[in-house]
Amino acid sequence: MHVLLIHQAYAGPRDPGGTRHFELASYLASRGHRATIVASEVSYLTGTAVAAGESEEVPGVRVIRVPGSDLHRSFLARGSSFARFGAGALRAALRVPDVDVVWGTTPPLPQLLPAWLASLRAPGGFVLEERDLWPEFAIGMGVLRAGAVTDAALAFKRWAYRRARRVVVNSPGFLPYLRAYGVPEEKVQVIPNGVDPDPFDPAARGAEHRAAWGADDRFVVLYAGALGAANALDVVLDAAAELRGSGALFVLLGDGKERPALQRRAAELGLDDDVRFVAARPKDEMPGLIAAADACVACLRDIPLFRTTYPNKVFDYMAGGRPVLLQIDGVIRQVVEEAGAGVFVPPGDARALAEAVRRMMAHPETARAMGRRGRDAVRARFDRRLQGRQIEALLEELVPPSRRRAPVAAVPAGGRGAA
Repeated sequence: MHVLLIHQAYAGPRDPGGTRHFELASYLASRGHRATIVASEVSYLTGTAVAAGESEEVPGVRVIRVPGSDLHRSFLARGSSFARFGAGALRAALRVPDVDVVWGTTPPLPQLLPAWLASLRAPGGFVLEERDLWPEFAIGMGVLRAGAVTDAALAFKRWAYRRARRVVVNSPGFLPYLRAYGVPEEKVQVIPNGVDPDPFDPAARGAEHRAAWGADDRFVVLYAGALGAANALDVVLDAAAELRGSGALFVLLGDGKERPALQRRAAELGLDDDVRFVAARPKDEMPGLIAAADACVACLRDIPLFRTTYPNKVFDYMAGGRPVLLQIDGVIRQVVEEAGAGVFVPPGDARALAEAVRRMMAHPETARAMGRRGRDAVRARFDRRLQGRQIEALLEELVPPSRRRAPVAAVPAGGRGAA
């Protein structure tokens, strides 16, 4: 079976960001299938160039990069980037031979259009994956106001739902929204976020990173992910100020629009010795970085829609055997609490976060036991191989062997030339 994925924000193993699609595509390739991924030349997390042209990241997984631009710029500039990528992605996709099924993922929402158009020649049709509820999240955060733009986006999304043969969501928290949009339940499948736990060693201590951070014997609290408006990282800085002189060290690992403002605020609070800012690193370095932490924090602004999410970083933390300081309510809280993998802290409450860190510092064996339980829960429920089997079963249902196309020689897609 040959699967085509169109994903502007795709991240490979040497890129910063979530690698769900690389890992699922690699699993499919390990099972004898093929995957072609049409992606942007620009990292969605850093806004810098990541690659150009065409490559094969692992045998059976071909990546075609087409021009795109920084998704963290102005609203109009993002719209231009979506249009540019969509046109290039469609041209590249139509040059890919013997495609059996097309997988479109959102956000960004506009890339569903080239995915659907490319699927018209595929016997398995179109699979739509909803990774985040957009524009719902943007409205909830106040980034967009409900009106003509959001109405058009929701109308387009409902149109895409109707044309998809299956709709995949990565969190059960999204299901009520799809029901409200009239998507039949039999059409929807939850394939949750997760992680490959094998590269993570819970016994490792990340000595090289600790030395680079000047951690010495301090209790390191790591945040790894986007530094954006949604992530409520001012709360982490306030907690660091509460813990000044306690032996705690906070490390904010990642990039995003809010990084300059966060660095300025940390300086204003006099946190030079209490907070480290570390640039985003490729996903394949994450096991060593998490190993350097004693605990890991995940936080989001306290809006109702964020209670629906399964953040990737939480599963990375759990795979690394580190206790989770969770400032996100909702379905991910249920995962962490059922596993006994960490501590829930009310979102936005810096003093409660500081107190949770103090308790972990005072009771390190209790904290380590939380980490062990988290890793056990990942292996049992959120191992990427489990999700690989789910996506394989779904795609094989849509494209049984009798309907698959015979492989033919690939036509070069051309990278920059495809645009």
